Amino acid sequence: MNTKTGKPRCFLRPAPFWKRCAVMMLGVLAQGFGLSLLRAIDLGLDPCSCLTLGVANHLPLSFGTCQLLCHLVTFAVVIRFDISRIGFGTVGNMVFLGYISDLFTWVYKTALPAGFFEPVSVRYLFLLPSLAVFMLGAAAYMSSGLGSSPYDAVPFIISERVKKLSFRWVRILWDLSFTLMGLLLGVIPGIVTLAVAFFLGPVVSWMQRKLEETLFNRSPAAS
Repeated sequence: MNTKTGKPRCFLRPAPFWKRCAVMMLGVLAQGFGLSLLRAIDLGLDPCSCLTLGVANHLPLSFGTCQLLCHLVTFAVVIRFDISRIGFGTVGNMVFLGYISDLFTWVYKTALPAGFFEPVSVRYLFLLPSLAVFMLGAAAYMSSGLGSSPYDAVPFIISERVKKLSFRWVRILWDLSFTLMGLLLGVIPGIVTLAVAFFLGPVVSWMQRKLEETLFNRSPAAS
């Protein structure tokens, strides 16, 4: 909340704004690329994408469109309870991430031989690089300080209102609930799903701190 005007503080433009926008867009691009690889190797997805894929399997819509629809539901929750978490990064992530993943998926199908990702050796060869790119992209868009994705913002909102649970447990339960909904829609969780549900938060937070210090010469606490 802006103390001078009494209006919610959303879509802030912290300096250097255009540099932050570039970092945010590159982060979303990298995360979308990483997500497309995770979809290709079929060893599980992050919990949010797990639900999205389940929805896409039951609707005549693209993965990107289904992810946008899922994000719109959580976006409505953020608007209702804490609009200050909305920023340019919020829109960039919720609107473009799924479609970027769809674009790279199309490139693989067009440019690579049929069945390129089917051998087990190839799938596991790409596992760690895919996860690294996905997490680096997530950390980059978060380090820009231009707002969180609706999916990432809701656990913060819940933890602020449910004092009995730490944020860590709220986030784990939040991720597991999306994984369960994806499972009910026919998506089998894999090693990536479990790894992301339990370890994505701490790893991305560490990467985010390093990027903020490197790119913007300041610690997260000073942002």
